[in-house]
Amino acid sequence: MEFFDDPFLTATIYQLMDIPEQETEKTHNPQTRAYVRDRKAMAATPADVKDLPGAYVFVIDMPGIKNGDIKVQVEEGNLLVVSGERKRREEKEGKYLRIERRMGKFMRKFPLPENANLDAISAVCQDGVLTVTVEKTPPPEPKKPKTIEVKVA
Repeated sequence: MEFFDDPFLTATIYQLMDIPEQETEKTHNPQTRAYVRDRKAMAATPADVKDLPGAYVFVIDMPGIKNGDIKVQVEEGNLLVVSGERKRREEKEGKYLRIERRMGKFMRKFPLPENANLDAISAVCQDGVLTVTVEKTPPPEPKKPKTIEVKVA
């Protein structure tokens, strides 16, 4: 295998060099481009994760994204995926002198533990902050010892 054929290595090099996506589109296959795009989206989406007694809480910054543009999904059995995309509004007059706010995809993936209740997940977005709550399944009750009557033979 050629040294530069490794998509992970190539994506890491491009991320370190911060080469614009337009340049990577010219030189790499679609799978590598998607990988680089997803890695950038994940790196640029800050999140906090809390472990509470009855639930796991994920607090994710999603600035400027409308509630309808945010997706919360569970993939591959226990992988929580939160994604969205912020698009720049078309301006009819004037031109930008500087663009610093990030546009494009936002995404984070979180593996959920075994005690996560996948049927009890809720998501609320307020003031650009998404809060996803994943309830925990109650621990199984300890088995009570079974008493067996000893008969006289």
